[in-house]
Parts: sequence; structure tokens; C-alpha cells
Amino acid sequence: MNKKRVLVVGGSGYLGQHLLQGFSEIQGSPFDLAFTHHSTPPHPLISAIPHSRAFHVNLQSGEGFQTISHSFGQPHVVVNCAAISIPRSCEMDPAAAMSINVPSSLVKWLSSFDESNTLLIHLSTDQVYEGVKSFYKEEDETVPVNVYGKSKVAAEQFISTNCPNYAILRSSIIIGPQTISPVPKSLPIQWIDGVLSKGDKMDFFYDEFRCPVYVKDVVFIILALTNRWIAEGKQMQLILNAGGPDRVSRAQMAEAVADVRGYSTTLIKPVSASSVDRGVNSPADISMDITKLIQTLNTSPTSFKEGVRLILESEGSS
Repeated sequence: MNKKRVLVVGGSGYLGQHLLQGFSEIQGSPFDLAFTHHSTPPHPLISAIPHSRAFHVNLQSGEGFQTISHSFGQPHVVVNCAAISIPRSCEMDPAAAMSINVPSSLVKWLSSFDESNTLLIHLSTDQVYEGVKSFYKEEDETVPVNVYGKSKVAAEQFISTNCPNYAILRSSIIIGPQTISPVPKSLPIQWIDGVLSKGDKMDFFYDEFRCPVYVKDVVFIILALTNRWIAEGKQMQLILNAGGPDRVSRAQMAEAVADVRGYSTTLIKPVSASSVDRGVNSPADISMDITKLIQTLNTSPTSFKEGVRLILESEGSS
């Protein structure tokens, strides 16, 4: 059987590494794996997944994609995890946010192949929603309140206009264990655990709500879409909310960590998000209805509390 080629764009990032690990662990190794990176390839990742190929690509110019064409070939599936995903960074440099977050060079490269038989799985965000109600559905209007959200809406529109086959995943906060090659950004549950373990009181917002999703559920979703595409080969044009089943505030996230670890909840001081100037507008409630995800892929995402327990078990006791 010919192996199917899978390219992970942004493979050295948090989700990208978990995804490469997930693909590589499948019995029988049915996939040829490659990934792109922007700077130095992470050697621990390359050592852990020796059969994957690493390519340096400039996503703004597209430089490096032709090398993939020549030495790897046209991928059957491309998963785009690359983004400037820190809202304040996007606010400070909107042009850079648009040039990275709208995958124009990637889509242009895919359209250069004679046959349009590549599925593009693109990671979007819950921040495409305005945040004025609970449990947004995919068909609700996208009214982003910051540059990050606007760049992601622009990306969705660009992909749906220019790609014959795509699956857009509107992801919430992704929680999970650290990666093979540790990423520099702080991970939400590990950060909360680190703060509370010191015994100091800390402010947590009680009036901003998300549906955090466990990283291995996101990997499962992407694998399920990949397998469906390869098995059926039917046109796919999907937008899915990719969140967990629970709507939680930052304060509730901290309470879940405290409960699992046995910390005192008196360390958690609930405050309003409006009490802090973060230099960027943040939507108040972008919780998502994930009915379509569950029905489309016959999946049952991990509860928030169980995700926290799995993460803290994998990190060891503090």
C-alpha cells in the first residue's frame, strides 16, 4: 500500500508537535510525515519522530514550498497549525498578523499542483465570534473584536473561496501536556498549577468564558478528518467548532486545578476582566456549541476536569 503524505505546517509549535506524535504512533505507519518550521528545527522532535522530514518555509513569501514539492511531493493532507496566535502581538503588528494568519502562500502553492486532491485542514479560533452570548454555532455571524480574530476570519474567507477541499476547525484554548521539544509559551493549566502551588493569592477572571479543548481530542479530530478524506475522497468543505464540552471561566479553570491538586480555593481571587487593561479587546463569552463536531465525527471530547487531571498526572506532582 502506498503511504499517504501528510504535511504539518507549523509542526514545531504546540499543536503541531502533538499532531506529528499522534500520526507517528498509528500502527502500521500508514503516513509519510513532513512538517515545516520557521526557525531552527527542534532536534528532540526530529529524534523522537525520525521518519518525518523537516522543511524550512517562510509563510509570508512562500519560500521553501517548492523544495517540498520536489523532495516530498504533493501532500494528500495539509494541516495548517501556523499562526501568530497571541492577540496582543497581532494588535501591535496587524500587517504581520494578516500575512501569517491568512495562508495565501500555502494556498497558492497547493493550487500549483495539476490535481486538486489535497485536503487542507486549517486551525481557526473561537475568537472569530463576538462574545455576546453563550454556545455559538458554526452558522452564527463572525464579528471578531480584535485583530487576531479579524485575521482568522480573513483566513477562513480566503480558504473557502480558493480551496476546493477544506476543513476549518474553530479551536478554543488548547490544553494538554508539554511537547517533546518544549515550547516557550506558558501552557494554561501548567501556569495555573505553578501559581497556586506557591500558595500566593492570584486574580482570575470570572466573566470571560471559553470551552477549552484537550489537545489529544484535537489530534483525534484531525486524524478522523484525514482518514475520512483518504477513505472516501469526496469533496469536503467543513467548518467545525472544535471545543471541549464545558463552558468555563478562568476562575473556574483555576478551581478545577485546585480541586485536583488539593490547593485551597481561597488562593483564587475572582475579578472582572474589565479590571485589567491587556492592550487588546477580548470577547466575553465565546463558548461554543459542539453538536456538529460530535455528530460529524462521532466523537465525545474529554471533559475539562478530566483533561486537567490527565495533564497534572503527566506533569507529576508539584
